[in-house]
Amino acid sequence: MLKKLIISLLVFTAIGNKSFAFNNKPLTDSTITIKVKGVTCSNDLKTLADNVKELKGVSDCKPGKMGPTSVFKITYNPALVSTKEIYKAIENTGGCSDPNERPYKVKAN
Repeated sequence: MLKKLIISLLVFTAIGNKSFAFNNKPLTDSTITIKVKGVTCSNDLKTLADNVKELKGVSDCKPGKMGPTSVFKITYNPALVSTKEIYKAIENTGGCSDPNERPYKVKAN
């Protein structure tokens, strides 16, 4: 019984210890620049940046100038959040004039 308890404790300790985990994703932050269409006012820039910053793994989101295509510089940890999740957060943000509308589209580079 004691032997099973010790083995169980070692297994749970190994699982919880990140040095035993296999992870091929980078542990450092990356920075990407994303172009977004549909931004019509300065509140859009702030709302989009705030929604992206709420994602676990995003450390910063700086919006550029408003225009037909607005640029966002995003710093994130790829081990915690993917670019697809960031794109989805942008495209699922409600519009400034109508929160039920989804006017923002990430422009492919």
